[in-house]
Amino acid sequence: VQVEESGGGSVQAGGSLKLTCSVFGDTYRNNYYTWFRQAPGKEREGVAALGGGGTYYADSVKGRFTISQDSSGNTVYLQMNNLDPQDSAVYYCAARLRRGNPLDPAKYTYFGRGTQVTVSS
Repeated sequence: VQVEESGGGSVQAGGSLKLTCSVFGDTYRNNYYTWFRQAPGKEREGVAALGGGGTYYADSVKGRFTISQDSSGNTVYLQMNNLDPQDSAVYYCAARLRRGNPLDPAKYTYFGRGTQVTVSS
């Protein structure tokens, strides 16, 4: 399984970005897809997860970020609105939750290399 992120960039506070996660290979066992982020000096944190018939969001992004997927199920999006400088980070897409909390990065098998999001004030 290969995971590739795209769509990162620089935006001013209050702006929007849409990230795309493309997943290739043996995808039929991918039960969850999740977006994580990691800012310099901070731990990787779960942002939004999709799977098990539902979606899950970190409290810090609820009402601003939306995770979705296309009809094939192998492309996952993260629409980010009303961005804040504290949202600046490298954003990673992950696939295949082993078990447990969908927003826990330690529970995932496959990660992409990440895409940088920078929000200026």
